[in-house]
Amino acid sequence: MGKKGEGFFLSRLRANVRVQPPTTTSQHGCSHEPPTTSIEIKGRRIIVVVDSCSEAKNALLWTLSHCAQPQDSILLLHFLKAKTSQSGDLANKEEGEDESCDKPTTSRADKKVSALKTMCELKRPEVKTEVVFVKGDEKGPTIVKEAREREASLLVLGQKKQHPTWRLLMVWASQARPVTKHDFVEYCINNSPCMAIAVRKRGKKLGGYTLTTKRHKDFWLLA
Repeated sequence: MGKKGEGFFLSRLRANVRVQPPTTTSQHGCSHEPPTTSIEIKGRRIIVVVDSCSEAKNALLWTLSHCAQPQDSILLLHFLKAKTSQSGDLANKEEGEDESCDKPTTSRADKKVSALKTMCELKRPEVKTEVVFVKGDEKGPTIVKEAREREASLLVLGQKKQHPTWRLLMVWASQARPVTKHDFVEYCINNSPCMAIAVRKRGKKLGGYTLTTKRHKDFWLLA
């Protein structure tokens, strides 16, 4: 990506995401302290998709340090796969079993997401944080639907590091066929009603984050 392309991407990213570390003072009055003016600043709703993976936690940390402003609210969205049965009789027979099997899974997920919510409250107590669990058959479409219904301003997703050869194969495959609902991150990026960003933390040697949007792939943000 040339310098002109990088400049355009950063300007668009700053306009939508406000990529900057939170500061205690600002020339425009955006700080941790309440605005001194009488004009109420309407915040954005930022949805961060979370799970037990480290990639989701890294995406949340990036959101807290580079994106969220005091007037914004963060919604931690955790997806749970809905159980399906092949017949009505089987559904009636296993209805009680499904409920009991769901409890341990939901309990574990609740503990992990609660820990992430606590981390948000400790790092950015001025930013409102809430948790939502959603069930669905497909992860991508379910999250896109939630982002639309909740009128999200930004959707943030954690992204795993892929081997270069695998990434080339995925690029070739995406050109040969449309992105399916099973390509969770790609599906959300391409179908989200708001700006969607996939975040991947780079290694200690290079540092920073790699950001992917609908128009830019693997943009390295050194911060």
